Amino acid sequence: MIVKESTKWWQKAVFYQIYPRSFADGNGDGIGDLAGMISKLNYLQELGVDAIWLSPHFPSPFVDCGYDVSDYEDVGPEYGTLEQFKHFLNQIHQRGMRLVLDLVLNHTSDQHRWFIESRSSRDNPKRDWYIWRDGDPGEPPTNWFSAFGGSAWEYDAHTSAYYYHYFFKEQPDLNWHNPAVKEAMFNAARFWLDMGVDGFRLDAVGTIFEDETYPAIPEGMSQEELYRMASQYVQPKGEKTVVSYHEEMFKHQVDRPEVHLIMQELRKVIDEYDDRVLIGETDDIAFYGDGTNELHLIFNFPLMRTNHLTAQHVSQNQLERLTALPPMAWPCNTLGNHDSARIYTAFGDGTHNNVQNKLYLMLLLTLKGTPFLYNGEEIGMSDYIINDLSRFRDPLSVLYYQLEKRVNGSDERTTVLKGALMGRDRNRTPMQWSNALNGGFCPPETEPWLPVNSDYAAGVNVDDQVSNPDSMINFYRRMLHVRRQNTALQTGEYQEISTDSADILCYSRSDAEQTLLVVLNMSPEIQRVRLPFKVKQILINTMKNWVHIEDPEPTLQPYQGVIYIAA
Repeated sequence: MIVKESTKWWQKAVFYQIYPRSFADGNGDGIGDLAGMISKLNYLQELGVDAIWLSPHFPSPFVDCGYDVSDYEDVGPEYGTLEQFKHFLNQIHQRGMRLVLDLVLNHTSDQHRWFIESRSSRDNPKRDWYIWRDGDPGEPPTNWFSAFGGSAWEYDAHTSAYYYHYFFKEQPDLNWHNPAVKEAMFNAARFWLDMGVDGFRLDAVGTIFEDETYPAIPEGMSQEELYRMASQYVQPKGEKTVVSYHEEMFKHQVDRPEVHLIMQELRKVIDEYDDRVLIGETDDIAFYGDGTNELHLIFNFPLMRTNHLTAQHVSQNQLERLTALPPMAWPCNTLGNHDSARIYTAFGDGTHNNVQNKLYLMLLLTLKGTPFLYNGEEIGMSDYIINDLSRFRDPLSVLYYQLEKRVNGSDERTTVLKGALMGRDRNRTPMQWSNALNGGFCPPETEPWLPVNSDYAAGVNVDDQVSNPDSMINFYRRMLHVRRQNTALQTGEYQEISTDSADILCYSRSDAEQTLLVVLNMSPEIQRVRLPFKVKQILINTMKNWVHIEDPEPTLQPYQGVIYIAA
């Protein structure tokens, strides 16, 4: 990788994802909104984040939690108005922060005016804006599946034809082979760019095209069999088998080569504006193009695809990822988001979760690349398992509830638990602001759209932690400050350093100004490590009074991390 002397803001920034429905309720209706987000901008500034990624805020029937967009150029009424959004954007910029929006390119809601016109008649001008194929009822054009359950084809009796949907049937896929679709979507992007938005996170970019020869997948494949395999196999061998089966099932529906041409064209649209960014929801390095002509950032999802963040896993990930990047491409790391278990739950061992959470933040903010945080991580929020089927809001929870009952024949309690664990409600619960009923997210008398995790009353809330110097949130503030004040952690070169212990991850970050040494004990055991070179100062330590600067062979406590300044 080559880093330009003049780096871009998005290379140095720390991004913070806001899930708008769950962040802050400003009008007391139990749903997060723009008014609530505006009221928390000082909080984000004090936390030390540089940029906000806002999950979908568009009008939506909310079948797929906002990713079924019914109007790309407006704000969902439950969140506020377009004027409020402009004020929100202006307030972000006044604080020296940036804003990136979610852009859903693959599909719209079936309530979008484009699709309403498309399905109105076979000769409607927008008929070809979506993917329609003839077929008799009960005999879809292919045996393809939707990634979210059932056939990928939905029969429309009004025009006696099927439309294609990779996700839910309420999310019909756009036909990107139609130039009018491309123009309309690019104009939607320009609508927000003209307003001053700083870029987009692109949802599910790999699903934009399908194999237009429509070949069949092998007979006998089914989602029930995929689920059965996933339920019974033991990792890692079983995981590889499940992944292979999944890839075979969906190989004609994702990652088609045509998508890179669209990304190159969208990059040209972005480049019409100064200093904007495109971030892809994919880990496929091919979406960097040559490093200058497609997306600016691609998520390093393999880093978080593990049950245990070991030194070996991180080391191997960095070796493979950084080596594979094309020249001029910039890495991008994350350990959690709205679609995955929270860091505290995903990587915590049940005993050391608090110290692990601090260590993993130190890891994320010191690896080479742009880091992404998810709202609530800074106070140690964990997944909340909803044991009431009627409170599920994610339709995937309902899908897995049904699959568990149908495939494994489990009892009601087990099927509800499976739905809760496999769905995404568990990590989208409301932000916990105080030790008050509903965690201060909304008024005590209001029922929040999702239940609030009850651990808000046990100190997992902002107000209680701000006053405690040793709290999670105050460590986040210190660590973010350290990153901002030390350019080597932002854009410096990364060099792994071997140690005598397989459980110690050690690397340097260096630029013309300084060399920093990062030493992380990734194990539950006390480790002694010989420092590879002389150091003059401890920059930050995840624990107090355990490591002394004069000790050339410090003893690290379980899951302790230290950053040194080299002499």
